[in-house]
Amino acid sequence: MTRHLILEDGTVFAGEGFGSPATTFGEIIFDTAMVGYQETITNPIYDGQMIVFAMPVVGADGIHAEAYESIAPKVRGVIVHDLAEVSTNRQRRMNLDRFLKQHNVPGICQVDTRQLIRHLRETGPQKATIVDVVDDHAFDQLNATVLTNKQVQNTATPKAYANPGHGFHIIVIDFGLKHGILRILGEYDANVTVLPYSTTVDEVLTLDPDGIILSTGPGNPEDLPESVLTLIRVLQTKAPLLGVGLGHELFALANGASLQALPAEYHGMNHPIQEIISQQIFYARQGRGYVVDWHSLNANKLFATHRDLVDDSIQGLRHRDFPAFSVQFFPDGAPGPLEASVIITDFFETVADYVQESN
Repeated sequence: MTRHLILEDGTVFAGEGFGSPATTFGEIIFDTAMVGYQETITNPIYDGQMIVFAMPVVGADGIHAEAYESIAPKVRGVIVHDLAEVSTNRQRRMNLDRFLKQHNVPGICQVDTRQLIRHLRETGPQKATIVDVVDDHAFDQLNATVLTNKQVQNTATPKAYANPGHGFHIIVIDFGLKHGILRILGEYDANVTVLPYSTTVDEVLTLDPDGIILSTGPGNPEDLPESVLTLIRVLQTKAPLLGVGLGHELFALANGASLQALPAEYHGMNHPIQEIISQQIFYARQGRGYVVDWHSLNANKLFATHRDLVDDSIQGLRHRDFPAFSVQFFPDGAPGPLEASVIITDFFETVADYVQESN
């Protein structure tokens, strides 16, 4: 069935529908990674967004249990050039078309994604809709669409839960947690407790954490209440703390830095990251729409530890007085390069030092 992708600026792309036949709308962004479509589609950071995939063929790997980043996808739509209808993965349970149908997510294929991505690079993120018919009603509906700023509330857990282990007790504050973080913590046999972002200082400290992680998540960090920043300011003084993605941005805001929205969001892998002090370079997966302003860093509180060699943006921060640091990129390597997992190693070394000193 022919369907149409309409952008906020009036640009229209025709293609073939797959997945759910529903009409959808959301913010449209693009992902340049050549692998990992299932991890991307199920990543909670894409709540309320439609994703354009740069890889020419999507779906050949099927859907399998190891690649989920959340229980159900939060994306509003999937746009690809060519859809592989038959999975070649021996572990397949279903193909992408069936998976999206089950979760009521519309898709559109046979779209000139190269042209579309070039257009989005020039215009930046904008609203879009997938419809059957291009008419005045479709444009009116798109123009009347108001995108929610409640993405964290939509994706984060409302209740605490445990991911048990026998090692250090790690508290994860959930702002839209991706499963890859839990997987890599499991590799360290960490005893993990996940708490909602609305948790209080007393609720965290009562659990006597050895370390604290501020998770990834969707949306604009400045949409979250001031109480979240107050929570971070206190927790960073109590135990080793690591912020990731949205957690990195919130860590920066809590310590007086400011953020800038990127003209075009960065979503993809193999971004070259340099550790400033050692000059070492490694590659990491990114998914970001904001960047910490270099000029806003309070030299008495924070200093930059990592930078992106593509745009020279801040990719890592560390507090001068407390064992607290953060990274913009994903250190769990799900999917993508595993080199960035050195950040998790550094975190557990910090936790070990903290526990030894406490004893």
